[in-house]
This record gives sequence, structure tokens and C-alpha cells, in this order.
Amino acid sequence: MQQTRLNAWFDRVRSALTLPATDLLRDAVYRRLWSSILISSLGGQITMLALPLTAAVLLHASPTQMGLLTAMEILPFVLFSLPSGVWLDRVRKLPVYIWGETLLAVAVATVPLAAWMGWLTMTWLYVVGFVLGTVYTTAGSAAQIVLTQVVSRDRLVEAHAKNALASSGAEVAGPGFAGMLIKLMGAPMTLAVDAILVLISAVILRGIKIEEILHKSDGADFWRDLRAGVRFVRERALLIGLACAVGSWQMFHNAAQVVQILFATRTLGLTAQQVGLSYVALGAGTVLTSILGHRISRRLGPGPCLVLGIAVTGLGWLLLALMPSNRFGIAAFAFMLFSFGVGAVLIFINFLSLRQAVTPAPMLGRMTSTMRWLILIPAAPGALAGGWLGEHMGLRSALLFAGVGALVLSLIAWRHPVLRNVRELPKPDDDEPSLSGEAMPVL
Repeated sequence: MQQTRLNAWFDRVRSALTLPATDLLRDAVYRRLWSSILISSLGGQITMLALPLTAAVLLHASPTQMGLLTAMEILPFVLFSLPSGVWLDRVRKLPVYIWGETLLAVAVATVPLAAWMGWLTMTWLYVVGFVLGTVYTTAGSAAQIVLTQVVSRDRLVEAHAKNALASSGAEVAGPGFAGMLIKLMGAPMTLAVDAILVLISAVILRGIKIEEILHKSDGADFWRDLRAGVRFVRERALLIGLACAVGSWQMFHNAAQVVQILFATRTLGLTAQQVGLSYVALGAGTVLTSILGHRISRRLGPGPCLVLGIAVTGLGWLLLALMPSNRFGIAAFAFMLFSFGVGAVLIFINFLSLRQAVTPAPMLGRMTSTMRWLILIPAAPGALAGGWLGEHMGLRSALLFAGVGALVLSLIAWRHPVLRNVRELPKPDDDEPSLSGEAMPVL
């Protein structure tokens, strides 16, 4: 009898650990893509901590300089998003993705090299930030389109949720790992580990096989195609609503982001390692929501779920701004990171899925770049505003601005019928014309 119960228990465990027959991770191509995202995200967690800590602790950056560093990462989106969208619709996306990861590794590796040689300055970090932003602008858009070539449109929310799970797994392990490395090696040298991880990610991507046929048109015209991408977004109320909501949220997010490391180290008195451990809460929030986000989206609908995410992040920023600088403030810092993980996943798995679901394949590059351009235009002013508020009115004022702003934004977005009434993924227009030089996936 006891042996029978033991066997039954093992069967239940084996069943729980076995992927369902229809799970996306059973697909070899998607599994390889997912593995690359996991490893690259782990490296990204190191950069997210080590780069601002290098500026704040080693170079003693002011809040304004921290705002400028963030703004330099955002500037390439404003400058290059629209033309890169036209370009991406004319080239194969996977090679762009791979070369982007490689360039990312090289740029990050220059920071520990410069620190070792005694050359490291804020100007150096500004240049590195600009290069990182340029890679995210082009290769980041290519990566989002590669996903639509690997996964069918009706499974995009599931795929984005699984991608968020890979990122959140890195967010659980990454901050603690980064904090340990920072303590042992210092923040600049820790970035060398990120460079190695991103190179591994690029090698994994090289093993992905995607058939993509480039359809060239004799009448191709760069500016006409660029205008077509902007017009496509402008003529769709859902895309405009998404751009306004997520773009405004980016402003508040970047205002908070530029001061939160300074707030943790200078107001709460946390060490670099303690900051890294606190960021485990961010990973916990993203893991939880990556597992449940697909179900929440199905229950509430993609639009309401996105609005809920905006409100959750705002609550975290507001609470941190109001808490005293003692153990309650440290707890609020961890809660802010947890709520940001929850809210950001709810926002982006639905934002990415909605905009991809409504767009025909020939327009994906231009739509992606146009939408990224629109939502990141407010990000740089938000970062500069957060830095200015932090330096002239106190670090709490920037967090208060972000928290109150995000909560007000969620109320406005909820009253917007285009977002509130989206209860399922829409379909793309079948009659959308192909405009010159699009790269069409083989179906």
C-alpha cells in the first residue's frame, strides 16, 4: 500500500514537470529563442544594476547626470526608430538580431576595460548608453518581429508571457548574482560577465533557422514607405490609444528609474550588494505575473489588463515616496520593485500582443518601430524631469511625480473605450497592401 502511494506521488510529480503536448516550449525553434532570451536577460540584469551603480558609486554622479545617462540610452529611439522600421521591412530580421547582440556585448565590455585603464568617465558611460540604445532600437525591433515568425499570431500572448517568464527568471537570479559579483569585482568589472552572457545568447541565436523571402519592388521609395508606416499607426484608434497610454507611462517610469538607485544608496543607506538583493523582489513579481499573466489577460481582456498594470506600478512608486527612511522605507523599496515587476509584465505582454495582432506581416517592421518611437518620445523628458526633481526638490519628489502620474494615467486610460473594451486579440486587415521591399516569412 505504501509503495503504491509512493508511486502515485512520483507519477504526480512527473506529470507536473512534464510539458503539455501543446506547450510552446516543445517547439525546438521557439525553445532555442527562449533560451537565448533567458541568457541575454540574465546579462541584462547585471547591466541594469552595474551600469547605474558605476555612475552613482564610482563616478559620484548627480541626479541630473543620472537623468542624462538614461536620456542617452533613449535618444537613439527618437532618432532612428522610424528609418530603422523601413529598413527592417527590407532585410532579414534574424541576422540583425544576432549582430545586435554581438555589438551589445562589445559596448558593455568597454566599461570594465576603460575602468582598468583609468579612462572611465561619465562621458564614456554616455557614449556606451547611446550605443546600447541604438542596438535596442534596431535589434530590439528585429527580435520582436522574429517572434512573430516563430509563433503563430493566436499564441502571441502566450509567447510573450513565456518570454516574460524567461526574463523574470533572470530577474530572480540576476540581481543576487550581480550583487555578489559587484561585491567581489566592483561594478565596472562585473559588466564583463554581462558581455560574455550576451555573446553566448548570440551564438544560440545563430542556430535558429527561419525561412524568409525578401520581396523587392522596383518602385521602392524610402520616404514613401516611412510615411506608410506612420499612416498605418495613425489610422488605427487602438494603436494610437496604446501609444498614448504606454508612452505616458514611460515618462513616469523613467522619472522614477533615474532616482531609485540613488534613493536606495543615499536615502536608505543600502550597499550595492543590498540593492542587488532587493532587486530579487522585482524578479519575484515578474515570475508570478509571467505565470499568471496569460490567464489574467484572458479573464479581464488585454486592454483592461494593461491598464491594471499601469496602476500597480504607480502604487509602488507612490508608496516608496511616502515611506520614512528606515526599515519601512527599505520594505517599501522592495515592494516597489515587486509591484513594478507585476505591472510591467501586465503592460507589455498585452501591449506587444495587441499591436502585433492587429498588424499585417508586411507592415510589422514599420509598425514596431513607429510604436517604439511614439512610446519613447516621452521617456527622455521623463528621465530629465526625474533627474531635475531629484536634484532640486529631493529624490522623493521624483518618485511622487511618477506614482501620482501613473495612477492618474490609469484612471484616464480606463475611461478610454478603445482600451477598456478590448477583451480579445483583434485580427489584422487582410487587404493591407504590401509596400516595397518587405520581408515576408514563409508560412
